Amino acid sequence: MDFRNAKELLELYRQEGCPISQIMRKRECVLGETTMDAINQRMEKALSIMHQSAALPLHTPVPSMGGLIGGEAKKLSAHAASGKDLCGPMLEKAITYAMAVLEVNASMGLIVAAPTAGSAGVLPGMLLALQDCYQIPDERLLDGLFNAGAIGYLAMRNATVAGAVGGCQAEVGVAAAMAASAAVELMGGEPEQCLSAASTVLMNMLGLVCDPVGGLVEYPCQNRNAAGVANALVAAELALSGIQQLIPFDEMLDTMYRVGRKIPVELRETALGGCAVAPSACQRCGRCG
Repeated sequence: MDFRNAKELLELYRQEGCPISQIMRKRECVLGETTMDAINQRMEKALSIMHQSAALPLHTPVPSMGGLIGGEAKKLSAHAASGKDLCGPMLEKAITYAMAVLEVNASMGLIVAAPTAGSAGVLPGMLLALQDCYQIPDERLLDGLFNAGAIGYLAMRNATVAGAVGGCQAEVGVAAAMAASAAVELMGGEPEQCLSAASTVLMNMLGLVCDPVGGLVEYPCQNRNAAGVANALVAAELALSGIQQLIPFDEMLDTMYRVGRKIPVELRETALGGCAVAPSACQRCGRCG
């Protein structure tokens, strides 16, 4: 069950006849020498933390440690309640939850790194918005988490999820790929469509730099989590409609990794370029010499 790439994952699907989420469960049981109940309980804990981190800032805004963000999720929620939102319920909820999680992270609260702390809002943003809009129970959301876990595992095994190595395309990009794949499975898509959606996300976010203002995972990371979940929704919609991705996920993952290694060091989480050195950002954070 220890698939090494997406091609082997699809071969397992054809052999086993079960979705990506179930293949990932079986892999965890075999390699971890544990039981299905045990891994489900661990994932239930992760989902519970996601629920909490996405909900808290909507009622009690949390100021970040660096003072750069705080209160954005509540503003989005209030804007949606006014009936003047542009995005519609699904996207509005997704970006609100995504930004909320980043507020909790930036205030040293408890979050689930999915796959990293700086990209922690994308996956819960997608899953919780789907739950709200389509009345999906937590038991089914666990399937989404295991599906997303398979995509994240492939990214870690064959490329990177570190902004310092591959830029933000490796953090928010991979998080969005995970979210897109999870959404496709939850909405009835086949594994090929899941991987197609994940590939589309990486293509659309190819080259995204990592330039945290003040060296903190706050800004522009929070905005990019919102953009990431929006990108994931687009990719999932395309895949579910039957639009196929020309470039397979394995090839796109390799492309993302090669592009990431070519991004200048100033734009790979060093806070030496990009938004991090914009005059207004430097003035706001007060950390630049």
